[in-house]
Amino acid sequence: MFKFVRKFTAASLLALPFLLGTTALAQTATPLPDAEPAMWVVKDQDTTIYLFGTFHALDGKRNWFNDEVRDAFDASHEVVLEIITPDNPADMRPALMKHAVTPANEPTLTSKLSPEGRTRLAAVLAKNKMPPVALDRFRPFFASVTLASLQFGAMGMNPEQGAEAVIRRAMKGGTKQLGAVETLDEQFALLNALPEAEQVRLLEAALKEDGSMIKEITAMLDAWNSGDAKAVAKAIQQSDKDSPSLYKLMFTERNARWAQWVDRRLDKPGTVFMAVGAGHLAGDRSLVTLLKKDGHQVSRVQ
Repeated sequence: MFKFVRKFTAASLLALPFLLGTTALAQTATPLPDAEPAMWVVKDQDTTIYLFGTFHALDGKRNWFNDEVRDAFDASHEVVLEIITPDNPADMRPALMKHAVTPANEPTLTSKLSPEGRTRLAAVLAKNKMPPVALDRFRPFFASVTLASLQFGAMGMNPEQGAEAVIRRAMKGGTKQLGAVETLDEQFALLNALPEAEQVRLLEAALKEDGSMIKEITAMLDAWNSGDAKAVAKAIQQSDKDSPSLYKLMFTERNARWAQWVDRRLDKPGTVFMAVGAGHLAGDRSLVTLLKKDGHQVSRVQ
């Protein structure tokens, strides 16, 4: 399934934090190995914006929220995420019904797949103890993300251990302002903006995967833990090759909008900790690159 997952994550699988079930976080007295995820900073005379690349779901086996990352967070008066995830899952229902659920008079998901695709989908659902029609009333993109979330869960990857969740918990009881560059409705609309034929094609391709997802996600996680922006960029570039239209929606256009947001925010004094998917900060079309092209002083925080 990773071809589809890689396009929506590498570091930007938008719906993943909403679909994985939450679990109690394990407590351990044993110090965790250190991680050094990448972070940049852009500033002018009276404004500092830290750009931290997140991994939306993690396994909790490395300590990344320390050192320079924690220092930048502590120094900031404002935290900005991709979206503010609702505390109550029921609050996601309007966006889900609007963008991810198909009306009863439309063809089912399985009817849109090839015979081979239907067989493979049924096998995946059966493996996860779900009925063969469990995803029939959902758009292909949402079916793909749902299946990906199941795989992430099987790997021990949990949104409650993800960077955004850790950051949100660190804010509790404090005075930092929380903001976002997108809304939940906008993200669901974005995911569904890809033509249905392309959604189906990507789902079919994902169902043909041979189990390489675990290997590739592990490699991505290793790159994130070590702050290897080049490796992250390489994965994002592969997404462009697999589906240029999806890459444009997920990265090119969003990076451009977020660059404008940063440009406007620099007009207001203060210190901001901006945490978005690491894939948006790596590569020659990244948010970091766009800001540099716009003449801003952007540097990697070592």
